[in-house]
Amino acid sequence: METDQKKIAAVRDLLDAAQKSITSARKILATMADGDTAKRELEYLDASNLNSYKSGNEKIVEGVFTGESMLGSDGNTYPVPQNYASKSHLVQGSKLKAIIGEDGKIVYKIIEEMPYETKIGLIAANRDKFQVIADGKAYNLLMASVTYLKAGIGDTVSIRIPKGKEATYAALEALIPKDEAPEA
Repeated sequence: METDQKKIAAVRDLLDAAQKSITSARKILATMADGDTAKRELEYLDASNLNSYKSGNEKIVEGVFTGESMLGSDGNTYPVPQNYASKSHLVQGSKLKAIIGEDGKIVYKIIEEMPYETKIGLIAANRDKFQVIADGKAYNLLMASVTYLKAGIGDTVSIRIPKGKEATYAALEALIPKDEAPEA
């Protein structure tokens, strides 16, 4: 019965967050159309002030973690392995460098962690993706984080999000045991 109430609360939170998600999506669209206000709110995802260079036989590209991938200073998008992002608790907006070997293998290193805040939320599903609802906002989660912690819909978790910034992704930090979870 208590699990059903948590699921109902998670669904309500997801519905409340849907409007906020639409607003966030409009802000992201506005940045693509050069909207000034939205551009300022998401400027921490800008990689234009970072570098790309050669080091011996390797190419080094600095970039910003978008939540799923790295937006490189060279304008390209690089796939960040979900296991690496999950285990590193990589926060959206953190600066990375991709070391690309002659064989095409890419090794990622964190060069500057985005300052973050920790929040408590409930896991929900939105189509085929997991999200967490915290403070009335929905944040996307990497599938690898959810499966690694063996978390599921309705579970209470702690997350990391960029401090004082708009975010579309959260880094899943820990599964909070049911007997320790705060009441929703």
